Amino acid sequence: MAVTAVLIGAGGRGQYSYAPYALENSNKFKFVGVAEPKDFLRNEFKEKYKVDESNCFETWQELLAKPKFADSVMICTQDRMHLEPTIKAIEQGYKYILLEKPISPDLSECIKIRDAAIKNGVNIQVCHSLRYSPIIRAIKNVLASGKIGKIVNITHNEDVGYGHYAHSFVRGDWANSDESAPMILAKSCHDMDLLLYLTEKECVSVSSYGGLFEFKRENAPEGSAERCTDGCVAKNDCPFYAPRLYQGSPFSYLACEKEGFTDLNEALVKGRYGRCVYKCDNNVVDHQTVNIEFTDGVIAAFTMSAFNRGGRFIRIMGTRGELISNIDKNEIEVYDFITRNTTTEKIHCGTSMHMGADEVIMEDFVDVVKNDTSGCTNIAVSVESHKMSLAAEKSRVEGGRKVELKEMEI
Repeated sequence: MAVTAVLIGAGGRGQYSYAPYALENSNKFKFVGVAEPKDFLRNEFKEKYKVDESNCFETWQELLAKPKFADSVMICTQDRMHLEPTIKAIEQGYKYILLEKPISPDLSECIKIRDAAIKNGVNIQVCHSLRYSPIIRAIKNVLASGKIGKIVNITHNEDVGYGHYAHSFVRGDWANSDESAPMILAKSCHDMDLLLYLTEKECVSVSSYGGLFEFKRENAPEGSAERCTDGCVAKNDCPFYAPRLYQGSPFSYLACEKEGFTDLNEALVKGRYGRCVYKCDNNVVDHQTVNIEFTDGVIAAFTMSAFNRGGRFIRIMGTRGELISNIDKNEIEVYDFITRNTTTEKIHCGTSMHMGADEVIMEDFVDVVKNDTSGCTNIAVSVESHKMSLAAEKSRVEGGRKVELKEMEI
């Protein structure tokens, strides 16, 4: 019998990243309810996933006012909208919850969710997609094999990509930390979780530098318009000119979907994704570096930047060799200090989004619900990665001072 679920938040992540698993695995997983405030998204989901009208709601409050009617719940609302529906779902008897990251930009809320889950015996899986990606699991296997010995150093880069950054973190939902979360949490809590996962160590302290370098009004080209489509004189020399940036971009459908447009040109003329990147209300950093100290003397350096083509790159230095991976190209290179041989392996990662991770997330979640397994992660570990992110932001704001993780305890 298929595992049943209700979805709270049928936007980009809920409807387009995770939900498609149900279309190709209807014998394993089925949606029986949805809550989504935007009519066009809710109706699209209802039709696509054959959800009965009686179980389609505008708000999560309406959905969770009903007695429990599914095996599980998926919560894919915006960053600052996770606490209340998660706590209510627990109160309504849902024992299996898939929660979009970050848990919350407020550490006290993260801890409230963690403590409620532990107290009520609820299994909350947080969507740290890197942990689920086949390429990361392959790296984990190499480390477990002992081929490079004990981990000493890690350097890890998250190249956000100029197009992704402009779409999501200047023009989009995660542009302003007052409304969403700091960049290091909203985008990079994946990476903090990854470092915990690979090292199997505890974070002791962090220090961090960074800021908003480029995307601010004083850097706007002379004579530039408020919107790209308003005859901007700088269009030929601006990498972020929206009609060109979105042409053929995977973000073009989101530029339409977010505000209910069906035509990209109309979306750029009328919607927020056509605004000049130098004249938005954004405040999150566009570059940041974090130095991390783990237990047993292991250290890592993490850099996030908007100014690149995009991708993730990791170099793990061990006592017997080193591992280098261009994660987005699904490649692992291992060098052995004794033999001086280099081996390269290409990993098959499937076709779902985020290097095949989204499909694996759903496969793991179905297994958790069906067989009551622990899953790939748990809410307690996820809270630790959020502590790291928020400590890094605290360090950055306070001039790069060393922040001990014990300072973040509440």
